[in-house]
Amino acid sequence: MEAASGSSASRARELSRNQRRDSEGSLDFPNLEFEYGDSDSIVAELSELYSYTEEPEFAANRDCFEEDFAIHGKGKKWVELEENEHKSYLMRLLDGLEVISRERRLKFARAILYLAQGVFDDCYTETEVVHWARYNVFLLYEMGTFGALVELLNMEIDNSQACSSSLRKPAISLADSTELRVLLNIMYLMVEIIRREGEDDKPEWSSARDGFRTELSSLVYNGEPFAVLLFSFVNKYCNGHTPHCPIKKVLLLLWKTILFCFGGFETVQELKMEKRAKLGLPPLLENSIQVTRTLRATSPPASAMDILEQQQKRGRRGRRDSLDIYCERDEAREEEDEADDGDSGIEGEVDPLEREALIQDLHSPGLAPERWLFPRCLPWATKVREKDIEEFLEVSRCKFIGFTLGNDTETLVGLPRPIHNSVKTLKQHKYVSIAEVQAKMEEELQKSPVSLGAEEVEQTSVEILYQAMLYNLPQYMIALLKIQLAAAPTSKAKTDSINILADLLPEEMPNTVLQSMKLGIDVNRHKEIVVKAISALMLLLLKHLKLNHVYQFEYVSQHLVFANCIPLILKFFNQSIMSYVTTKNSIFVLDYPHCVIHELPELTTEVLEAGDHTQFCWRNLFSCINLLRILNKLTKWKHSRIMMLVVFKSAPILKRVLRAKQAMLQLYALKLLKFQTKYLGRQWRKSNMKIMSAIYHKVRHRLNDDWAYGNDIDARPWDFQAEECSLRVNIEMFNSRRYGLHHTDLEFAPVDNCLQSVLGHQVSLPEDFRYSYELWLEREVFAHPIHWEDLLQPLT
Repeated sequence: MEAASGSSASRARELSRNQRRDSEGSLDFPNLEFEYGDSDSIVAELSELYSYTEEPEFAANRDCFEEDFAIHGKGKKWVELEENEHKSYLMRLLDGLEVISRERRLKFARAILYLAQGVFDDCYTETEVVHWARYNVFLLYEMGTFGALVELLNMEIDNSQACSSSLRKPAISLADSTELRVLLNIMYLMVEIIRREGEDDKPEWSSARDGFRTELSSLVYNGEPFAVLLFSFVNKYCNGHTPHCPIKKVLLLLWKTILFCFGGFETVQELKMEKRAKLGLPPLLENSIQVTRTLRATSPPASAMDILEQQQKRGRRGRRDSLDIYCERDEAREEEDEADDGDSGIEGEVDPLEREALIQDLHSPGLAPERWLFPRCLPWATKVREKDIEEFLEVSRCKFIGFTLGNDTETLVGLPRPIHNSVKTLKQHKYVSIAEVQAKMEEELQKSPVSLGAEEVEQTSVEILYQAMLYNLPQYMIALLKIQLAAAPTSKAKTDSINILADLLPEEMPNTVLQSMKLGIDVNRHKEIVVKAISALMLLLLKHLKLNHVYQFEYVSQHLVFANCIPLILKFFNQSIMSYVTTKNSIFVLDYPHCVIHELPELTTEVLEAGDHTQFCWRNLFSCINLLRILNKLTKWKHSRIMMLVVFKSAPILKRVLRAKQAMLQLYALKLLKFQTKYLGRQWRKSNMKIMSAIYHKVRHRLNDDWAYGNDIDARPWDFQAEECSLRVNIEMFNSRRYGLHHTDLEFAPVDNCLQSVLGHQVSLPEDFRYSYELWLEREVFAHPIHWEDLLQPLT
């Protein structure tokens, strides 16, 4: 009987454990092993340039090349010729781009595109295709191909005939943008391949890369950088002047041009360290990129459905007896032991299964004890602003002395010893940002423009681009957000919205189910790539502009906010992010360069669904992180914009984002939740303690930040409109002083007050003036009395 009762107790205990696992099973999401970077692999980036409806054009490019190369190639293949023979043939192709006939120009451009695509008909593997694409692209740049392509692109942009013919059609299709797509394909391949450093690069390739970067950043193309030409192209497209524009290719080329000229996220970190040293600031506390990569994903918070299911399963247990009570006590004891071990997933510690695996590895020889110590410290060093110290001392002086000393942070007379220790601790963790130094320098220049003299502005690539796009910058930002709205998966199709599928739809619509499935996958993939390009482009612009000058960053940020960027990003995240991240809208056999090397199989359902076996879609996860980072940059330290997050009810949206178990994605979602936590009320904080704990473990701490409490929030007289207006005034004063954006006359030009020099100036008068001289004197001089006594009056 005792054995039977023991076995039944063990079965009941096992059953209770299984029930608990089942109740938590809906919360078990896989960890997404994603490494964030500037871009994906070169093969993935090249494949995303082409739509699946463009697949027949690979053969057209090859045919155009072979038709001409058969005459001048001496019976050899391209891979068999010497470099000087390659150059002589390329000169012939470049000469062909200058012919008058549009059809012949297109054939020569297709032949050049085939070379940039890696002469795939002479290759047997994808590695060979990439190798010959690199060789040919550097050869094309050396021969001056890019400048010729820019001239042709300008001609196509200004081609009003192509625009009018496309508007007369009932539906714009792939055929309306053939010339533009061929040119943009070649330019994208040149920019993307040249910007990437390879292990087998020749020494001359490195110098060519530097020269190409300088060329794209300089005022070479019609007195503007190349990126401004693309920005204006995007603006024309959004205004309806170029409806046949292949907008996806333009955005990809614009993003890679900015990435090539400015540098990626690692470059931003290096430039930030150099600039801090130049301004005399202490070095950075840590490398934010490296710290972010070491973070672990947390278990997502339970949704309402998960909690309901868990309660229903607990309610099915029926009549309670002593065995049930025993099992519940045993289960509670196990939960207490787990809590003592600190392995709760939301705190970001090691999961129990992972901990067991690690402990088993401890006994293997060769492992030092330091390897198996579980870290307990917080990932980020704390920071304190100068403004925080001033506010702390202001409150302390009002409390203990009864008056304040303004911005004085050194005088501590009359304050008790604990306040002295607090100020000392705050100053130990004080962090002065580059933006604070730049804002203070700008304030001094506005106060003393004459005594401080003219500011020496370093003409970096970022500065040159900002100056070139300054006057039309609001239109550029609005255009990007319009396209982002049209490409968002949650947006509904409207008749007045932008048609971003003009370079995707075939001339003849599909008439079978499989062709419709293929086109549907292509459309979804097309939208995802557009979102990826715009999010990466905007993030790079914001990061580099903030480093160059804070008011350049604020100018772009304010126009993004005024154009409803914040609700647009929240609208994007108002979906199942886990589904968006894991959905793969791709057909592996149709991706370049796989489709040009291998023979394409017959189109079936299995072929459409076949693909890689990764957990997630790289571009979608990349886009989500970029959009969260943009939202962080727009709202950080801006109370008016944080209140926009509260008003638009972003908390439940961001809470759903946490269900994707990726550390970087969760970090930026938690930052946005931390901004608004004190505005959400005590009840929200009480019911979301797991999120509060995750914020504590993941997000950087500010020593005197009351984010978790929200004391006297309702009593604070926030004037959000005045905050934005004050920022706008500072931005306009900066643009007026440095670039003369809002006035044309020179405010501080010297005035000549010497009577002799003024009368000695040669004044050009019309020929007939001497005939009407006396009439002019009578009307303009003698008719107006002169009040000499006014000169004796004191100035008021």
